Amino acid sequence: MADAIAWVSFLAPNNSISSFFAQEPLLAAATEATEKETANGSLILAGVLLSLVVIYFASKLGGEICSRINLPPVLGELIGGVIVGISALNLLVFPEGGADASSSMIMSFLQTTAGLSPEAANSVFQTQGEVISVLAELGVIILLFEIGLESDLQELIRVGPQAAVVAVVGVVAPFVAGTAGLAFLFNVPAVPAIFAGAALTATSIGITAKVLAEIGRLSAKEGQIIIGAAVLDDVLGIIILAVVASLAKTGEIVITNVIYLIISAGVFLVGSILLGRLLSPYFVSLVNQMKTRGQVLVTALIFALLLSYVAAAIQLEAILGAFAAGLILAETDKRRELEEQVIPVADVLTPIFFVVVGAKTDLSVLNPTVPSNREGLILAIFLIAVAIIGKVITGFTVFGQPGINRLAIGVGMIPRGEVGLVFAGVGAESGALSEATEAAIIVMVILTTFLAPPLLRLVFEEKDVESTALPEDGS
Repeated sequence: MADAIAWVSFLAPNNSISSFFAQEPLLAAATEATEKETANGSLILAGVLLSLVVIYFASKLGGEICSRINLPPVLGELIGGVIVGISALNLLVFPEGGADASSSMIMSFLQTTAGLSPEAANSVFQTQGEVISVLAELGVIILLFEIGLESDLQELIRVGPQAAVVAVVGVVAPFVAGTAGLAFLFNVPAVPAIFAGAALTATSIGITAKVLAEIGRLSAKEGQIIIGAAVLDDVLGIIILAVVASLAKTGEIVITNVIYLIISAGVFLVGSILLGRLLSPYFVSLVNQMKTRGQVLVTALIFALLLSYVAAAIQLEAILGAFAAGLILAETDKRRELEEQVIPVADVLTPIFFVVVGAKTDLSVLNPTVPSNREGLILAIFLIAVAIIGKVITGFTVFGQPGINRLAIGVGMIPRGEVGLVFAGVGAESGALSEATEAAIIVMVILTTFLAPPLLRLVFEEKDVESTALPEDGS
């Protein structure tokens, strides 16, 4: 014992023996905390893995069923997400809506099988939800990168004026009609009415682009106009969201913020494409000199993620950066090789995005037996009508394109998807929306998101039937 004390005194000469041993509980507590963090880290990984199993199973099952009944597979992924999400099985639940670990079947399963303690459950639940949400964002970034690769920059530039008209009309018409209708017909206060009108302006480029790709219409004139208009819609939507969010928080619109967003969006989109076209030969040269596996794909992803970061850093959407990167690299002679290599990456990440959108959709707001839902459903009927009509009319504003399927262009602009949910979420967090108005926006987003894919396929198929039915002389 004396030797042990001597060694302790030698190792800790500036402390007394008693103070050294007094630190033992602190060391034990620190060790215990480290062990808990390690255990929680393992359980977070387990929760993420289970979530991915659920996501991929739901996406493939839903996609296969829809494919076999001649519906777009992306619709099956959305429906699969709804079934495993908060509206049905509660397998895939996220904390954004105020849910906790007790709402998640995956967390309950971990508590039963992996020893997750009730105290640590909420922490694991929060982190697991954040990881899956980040993977979903990566999924839509990769999707837009893939869409950019499959798009023709020259064709987009050629249909640019038509796309701009479609985008502007698709923003102004539903915004004015929705805001004025809610204010004058339903006596909704000004700020909530403006928020709801702003939510009507959105277009989910991810959902529409996926459907266009599935039916082979992405490179058609209609597809390019829809994609171009949807990109502009995103830019305009970001600006409108910033304006109405500022209005909700401060009661006034900060003009300098609006001007900044407009200038930064224009400079980013035009500047990145111009600069990218100048640098693309160096990209090809660099890839040709590399000897490691995956040189084309990894180098392209670095470029896409870098542009996505720049877009996010200047308060734009990251997907705009990914889309611009795809457009730029589509101009190189590595396009075909890159398209083939990015497909497996998209197949892994993109379904996460669509299933998560479905999982976060709360269908309980559609239940008319709940008294608090009834006012929201009445408002929702009006918003749905404005949402559909306000976008369908955009196709008929296209000029200088004889024989084009104008109805398909309008229908392609209908889905609000995750973009509309962002508006509803920001409005709810700001306190600007009543429960009825928030429910109405969510119902509008749900129905436009689920109606658009089958309608888009239908209008294209009907046009094809009409074309084949015409006699060869066109009479």
